[in-house]
Amino acid sequence: MNIMIIGAGFTGLQLAKRLLNEKNTVTIIDNNEETIENVKGQLDCDAFAVDGNNLENLEEHGIEKQDALVAVTNNDEVNMITCSLVDAVYPNIVKIARVRNYAYYVNTNDAAKHHADTFKGNHRPLYGIDYMVHPDVEAAEAIVKAVEHGAISDIVDFGENGEYEVTALQVEKDSKLDGTALKEIRNLTDKKFIVVYQETRDPETDNMVSALPSGDTILHAGDRIGIITAKENIADMLGLCGIEVDVIKKICLCGIGRVGTIVAERIIEREKKSVLTRLFGGTKKTTQSITIIDTDLELCEAAKEKFPTANVVHADITDDSIIEEERLDKCNLLICATHNHELNMVISAYLESLGVEKSIVLVNQAQYGNIARKLGIEVAIPMRDTLVDSIISHLHGKSVTGIHTVSNGEFEIIECDLSPNSKFAGKALKDIANPGQYLVLLIKKPGSKNYELPQGNTVLTAGDHLVIIEKTGDKKVLEKFSK
Repeated sequence: MNIMIIGAGFTGLQLAKRLLNEKNTVTIIDNNEETIENVKGQLDCDAFAVDGNNLENLEEHGIEKQDALVAVTNNDEVNMITCSLVDAVYPNIVKIARVRNYAYYVNTNDAAKHHADTFKGNHRPLYGIDYMVHPDVEAAEAIVKAVEHGAISDIVDFGENGEYEVTALQVEKDSKLDGTALKEIRNLTDKKFIVVYQETRDPETDNMVSALPSGDTILHAGDRIGIITAKENIADMLGLCGIEVDVIKKICLCGIGRVGTIVAERIIEREKKSVLTRLFGGTKKTTQSITIIDTDLELCEAAKEKFPTANVVHADITDDSIIEEERLDKCNLLICATHNHELNMVISAYLESLGVEKSIVLVNQAQYGNIARKLGIEVAIPMRDTLVDSIISHLHGKSVTGIHTVSNGEFEIIECDLSPNSKFAGKALKDIANPGQYLVLLIKKPGSKNYELPQGNTVLTAGDHLVIIEKTGDKKVLEKFSK
């Protein structure tokens, strides 16, 4: 694909790197000359120091040749106007805008839903934007998903109702999986599942190394593994790994900015039934108490009005007297959702040392995940990576319906349709297997509403909807299935 990126900040740069790794052609536009020189020094792509919200500038640098335009400047209005200008002249170009103003995001989504019938025709999208992405919304949804699963770890679900899940779990010492080869695990349970990836510690560097496993792969205590299985089987998988999980009853939410507010809305206002309660046979809603803490008085006052059932405290969570007064060390779960990501990790590590059972932290990017885990933090949500994932999933075309990075960004889980032109059509999985390069995780046959875990003798047919894991940026694998 030919993709033009407006804005060469951190997100624009990370997005460009991912797209270039996938062998796309990228053009970057930014009005800061120093920034553009930095881009030229890091990336092998065209980069120009001009205003991106000027159509003449975009035409001069080949907007008419682009398949997609992604506007990720720090100015919402510039992103929206740029998309609107391009849409007026080049409606066939896919336009994606990052918008940080929550009101813009909500109002646009509400209007699109209200006029859904109108937008089924040839009506142009609102503001000329095909996909509007909001970094806080993407991050908050990831946090809520982790909360609903008891803060186990990274979760990616599939199916209309999330029937199947990829869940990252740690193998505990002396558990059933400790010292077991993958090909032997079938003797331990009758539940159907696939080990998707393995992270194991390199004894020389003490770093976690990621790999796609084979039947001969042996699991060890301390390994993190991604497992895909039906949602109702998660409890059995936890048991195999030696993990004990209790229903979360007392939550502390540090930070009630935009991310924290969305998280609180999902937890409090919707009163969703706990996934863990369902998994372990419960039928009643879990009674949860939530304490919200923030240093901003105005945000706290707004939270008190919005969430009357919550205990909202205007204070500094690093103050030991507040920890003692609010008994924060007795929390089952701490969620640190401030925009000071380093502080999030420090607070979580400190409170876990005092007795907090589990914590979820908002961090900048996936590389912080290893640091967080070394500090004893269970789940780190990489804000920027979730945003880039969302953008890239919209760029892969109609055949690709979703993309999710896992294992600190080492692998991508891709949802795509098997092309009639694919050389894999009509072949059994065992005949196209390529250990270490990719794995087919789920298949949904044409006309079916349900996914299935495939086996070696499963035959692929054109139109199959597939879920595949591959090394991040390995475009050749995706092309074999979708082109």
